[in-house]
Amino acid sequence: MNRTLQLIAAEDHVDDGDPSVLQLPNDADPLAIEICLSDVERIDLNFPKFTDGRAFSQAYLLRRRLGFKGDIRATGDVLIDQLVQMQRSGFSSAVLKEGVDAGDAQRQFDRFGDFYQGDAVQPTPHFVAAGSEAASQPTT
Repeated sequence: MNRTLQLIAAEDHVDDGDPSVLQLPNDADPLAIEICLSDVERIDLNFPKFTDGRAFSQAYLLRRRLGFKGDIRATGDVLIDQLVQMQRSGFSSAVLKEGVDAGDAQRQFDRFGDFYQGDAVQPTPHFVAAGSEAASQPTT
């Protein structure tokens, strides 16, 4: 499958007040925000500490229920062992903390090639996709 997040070094993350970037507080309900998402190119969701997972739910709601197609970026206390779940929840980029090796982070994706269940990015479960592929194969 080989889907990955764009990994961004902390020093490369720009937060310059761009009006096309929405910083959504992690206690905000994405379904209740009253903003036109068509004008938003990126939404930053914050992990204030690694035990606070509300941003996972926010990303999922933004992708699946609201159909947001832009960049959903993880910021804050981003741990490399949570990157795969971030991607599956709908994040498209993550800002790595200072001192985190991007190679170590990328290896997380190399460990997990595919998933049985669907997710925010690929909603079709593996068994349905595999069954469709098998059904389309010619029999001998």
